[in-house]
Amino acid sequence: MSVLDQAPVRRDQTAAAAAAIAGYALIIGFTDNYVRVIAAEIGLWQFHATRTAFVVAILLVAVPLFGLRLRPVSPGAVLARSAVHATAMVIYFGALGFLPVAQVAAGLFTAPLFVLLIGWAVYGQPISPLQIVAVATGFAGIVLVLGPAAGAGLGPASVLPVLAGFFYALGNLATRQWCGRESAETLTTGFFLMLGVFGLIGLALLSLFPQPVPPGGAGFILRGPVWPSGTVLFWVFVQALGSLVGVGLMVKGYQMTEASRASVFEYIVLPAAALWGWLIWSEVPGPAALAGMGLIFAAGLMIAARGR
Repeated sequence: MSVLDQAPVRRDQTAAAAAAIAGYALIIGFTDNYVRVIAAEIGLWQFHATRTAFVVAILLVAVPLFGLRLRPVSPGAVLARSAVHATAMVIYFGALGFLPVAQVAAGLFTAPLFVLLIGWAVYGQPISPLQIVAVATGFAGIVLVLGPAAGAGLGPASVLPVLAGFFYALGNLATRQWCGRESAETLTTGFFLMLGVFGLIGLALLSLFPQPVPPGGAGFILRGPVWPSGTVLFWVFVQALGSLVGVGLMVKGYQMTEASRASVFEYIVLPAAALWGWLIWSEVPGPAALAGMGLIFAAGLMIAARGR
């Protein structure tokens, strides 16, 4: 039986999925605000590899303590989903090396559009008018939150963030369609292990073929292995712990409802990140960003209403 033939879980709990993904957004919004601290000292590939090492150490304690089940029901399906989702994140972070953050984020959040299209084309899932309006409303909110920079610098390289959005959408669909019988902790572990493998590959390539590295965060993508400070190791550990819990909640959310609904709730990540940015760095969103957050919230309400 191929991964495309796996029978998904059919019970739908849209409200519970929304709560789980909101929890994920609040956690990820906090931890991702400290990536700028990490990027100033170590590289992307070392970050992924080190974070995965911390995730494995946390799981060694958590598995016997909480009785977690990590053995996959379908190893092939879990491997395929992990590879797809990790690919999306590698493209996303890689594009940050030569494109504005706003443009890359806008590209990634095309994922709900791809979720609807792939679900309709591959799985025959109907697309309701309300879903189309909700996705369009949420995306309009994203553009307002990101500001004019979201449309700047268009060119061939701009395809990369959209490609990341495609793989992210495919991974989100795979969570329910391919891996509906897997536990959230199994899928979360597979995702981080795959990112760790990608990190080790990147470190090996940069060790064999070192590149000129700009100082600070500008060298995040090209920086090879360095000796990290205690401060950076602390924040990578916080990233590992927060990401492990947050991504676990996100996976659970995608298992409790259709991906076309769950994907819109992920728009909460941007206002959550803005909230933490205000609390941590005193970065205050402008009127357009606040209006965008309102549209994102409205999109979530429409999807929740459709789910009920």
